[in-house]
Amino acid sequence: MKIRFPRSLGLLAAVCWGAVVGAAVEPMWVAKPGPWGELEVRTVYLEPPEALLAVVAKPSTVTRWTFEQTTANAVRETLARAKVPGPVIERLFSPVRLVSSGNSIVLLPEVEDLAALGQEARSALYLELAKCAANEYQRDPVFILGGDVDDWMQGSSLTPAQQALFRRLLWKRGSALVFSDVQALLSLAKSPEEVNAVFRSITRVRSLVVELRLPLKADRTAFIDYWSAGQTDAPRLTFIKAITQRRAPQTVDITHFLPSIIRQRAYTFPEMDLGLKGRFPDCHWTSLNFFNLAPKDVFLDTKQAAEHLLKDYEVVDAPYRFGDVLCFLDEGEGLHTCVHLADDIVLTKNGDSILAPWALMQLKDVDSIYRRSPNTRIQGYRLKK
Repeated sequence: MKIRFPRSLGLLAAVCWGAVVGAAVEPMWVAKPGPWGELEVRTVYLEPPEALLAVVAKPSTVTRWTFEQTTANAVRETLARAKVPGPVIERLFSPVRLVSSGNSIVLLPEVEDLAALGQEARSALYLELAKCAANEYQRDPVFILGGDVDDWMQGSSLTPAQQALFRRLLWKRGSALVFSDVQALLSLAKSPEEVNAVFRSITRVRSLVVELRLPLKADRTAFIDYWSAGQTDAPRLTFIKAITQRRAPQTVDITHFLPSIIRQRAYTFPEMDLGLKGRFPDCHWTSLNFFNLAPKDVFLDTKQAAEHLLKDYEVVDAPYRFGDVLCFLDEGEGLHTCVHLADDIVLTKNGDSILAPWALMQLKDVDSIYRRSPNTRIQGYRLKK
């Protein structure tokens, strides 16, 4: 039997169906199943609040390449080794583009010079520039995590011209796709609003939204043991046990399973008053406070954080458990710590910057940020009971 709708309802149905069909498809994947259950993973981009952006100094529109403890001839040789085109090198060494001060050489490339570099040449040159602290955006570039430029562009506030330039000036740092020429983007801004839009876009951080599929298919006892990390008196345990009784198909965000301090911080940027102790929370503060009921600011001191890790944690290898601290090591130096959650998903705060939020990431993406050399390795640590 055919069902006939009044004309008005038929039009409404057509509009609604068109909206569903035309809706953007957002990336989603399913994590490897385990005692943590079945997890759906999606991406989200975290933007700093406007009040925070207002107090952060914006870079100028002038691109500067700084070479320290060197000579003009040595800089010319560096550019040539990186396969920078000859005409570009000649323009950069014109009197108006080269500034010499003591043992430092500063070159002032323009947008046409940047655009003339291929990705291979840009990557080789920018890796060299990253060795100097003055080249902050080469040392700390914008990461396109997952390598999906279209996904990154989806929520950005860049104009079409800025988007085209952004794509053209991407480079590779190891396996990661990155961007450094923030000044070039700002040079295309035509108003204070566009300047803010550029800065808002390049300070966004990709995070993950992870949801548990219910009803639970994993073993209930193993599931509770995994997310409680053996803490039988943990306040969050009440909810963890409760959701195992759900029978209707649904999902629940795993941030509900995190300890209270971290649950409050996840997906947020630091507030200004958190810097009153001299520095903002970093990766070590985050990792070592993971299970604490109240945060201990003593972990803002890197030395004391390291001493606590070595004294109160035991060394463990994969497979890791919920709450294990993963430390990136290179030649005995600790580069970064993050906290294992489930499968390959970790909680991380990448640096002590006020523009570094608490985020959920895949371990491979954190690795792409902190891998300094082929010798960089990851060591797990588990809190002693």
